[in-house]
Amino acid sequence: MKVEIPEFALVLLVGPMGSGKSTFARRHFLATEIVSSDEARAILADDETDQSVSADAFELVRFIAEKRLKARRLVVIDATNVKAEDRKAFVQLARAHHALVAAFVFNLPEDVCHERNKGRPNRPFGPHVVPNHLRALRRGLKGMNREGIRFVHVFKTPEEVESVQAIGRAKLWVDRREERGPFDVIGDVHGCAQELEALLEKLGYAVERNGVDGTPGYAVTPPKGRKAVFLGDLTDRGPRSPDVLRLVKGMVEAGTALCVRGNHDDKLARKLAGRNVRLAHGLAETVEQVAAEPEGFVSEMKPFLDGLISHYVLDDGALVVAHAGLREDMHNRASGKVRSFAMYGDTTGETDEFGLPVRADWAAGYRGRAKVVYGHTPTPEAEWVNGTINIDTGCVFGGKLTALRYPELEVVAVPAAK
Repeated sequence: MKVEIPEFALVLLVGPMGSGKSTFARRHFLATEIVSSDEARAILADDETDQSVSADAFELVRFIAEKRLKARRLVVIDATNVKAEDRKAFVQLARAHHALVAAFVFNLPEDVCHERNKGRPNRPFGPHVVPNHLRALRRGLKGMNREGIRFVHVFKTPEEVESVQAIGRAKLWVDRREERGPFDVIGDVHGCAQELEALLEKLGYAVERNGVDGTPGYAVTPPKGRKAVFLGDLTDRGPRSPDVLRLVKGMVEAGTALCVRGNHDDKLARKLAGRNVRLAHGLAETVEQVAAEPEGFVSEMKPFLDGLISHYVLDDGALVVAHAGLREDMHNRASGKVRSFAMYGDTTGETDEFGLPVRADWAAGYRGRAKVVYGHTPTPEAEWVNGTINIDTGCVFGGKLTALRYPELEVVAVPAAK
């Protein structure tokens, strides 16, 4: 059996006593990755079966798990975890540190567990414990995804458990640390295709406008070894949002660019999916432009927009790109809060006199190792603040379209056409 989990996650082992959770953990995980409730009881009471210290033991388990998650280390919780309320605290802990949650569920036959427990003299529990555990496990099995457990692997027989030869660890989609550049990071385009073409050419990219069968299109060739990185907000307010989408989509698919998700891209994606979205802040113009495109344009763009993710970590962690920026404790992590912060920034929950969200100045307190390049909030000039730089210089409002060359840290810009 092939099994895969995220390389950064909180892993719950779920099953009654005697189901083989600890043996499975020792076979597939490092000893340092496993945090066991039995071992915690032994540390506190010199007896791993002493239930009188269970509350303190689980407090110790959660403490160790929290420190590992804070350091972005995988952690495996070896406990019964058969009740949803037992799992809840660990799911909340994972969310607090923007870690995904996986579970290996040992839904084995009752007689198998009883037989194994007979050979364990250090388990002085009555025969009612295993069936109680199994009833609780099966009662909540179908609802684990709703609890926030993203990856659930269920074993029904000992043979299925034994069939797992190895557990693969998948990198998070945001993790591109192996890509070291050089990069050309480009700020919010907002439908300004003319300026985008000019900026790419100024950066040394060859831009050919070559439609197939009369359909508009682009072929963009980067300078040798370089890759473009778009900070999102490709559309809205500007005159040629469909052309910007074509150009960026083509580059991403050709492997010559990366693109993160901006709040305007997210809103357009929801509109194209048929969701009820308010046509404000330039979306009405984009919808009108899209309606004038050839048949098939929307079906081509929907998967591209849906595939845009929150941020990328590049150059061995030295560079982070996100539409609205990202705090250090969110780098290379995945959660709804990470996604929201990356698209909207650090909002306070209040709105200003124009009805726009009030944003906290997260960059003022940033002290991370990585340089963070972002956009979202127009600024007259791109300036460094504590290792962060906002390169949205308001092209669609008559300012400039700006790029940051990395690792040179050179700012390159073209003025708005009008």
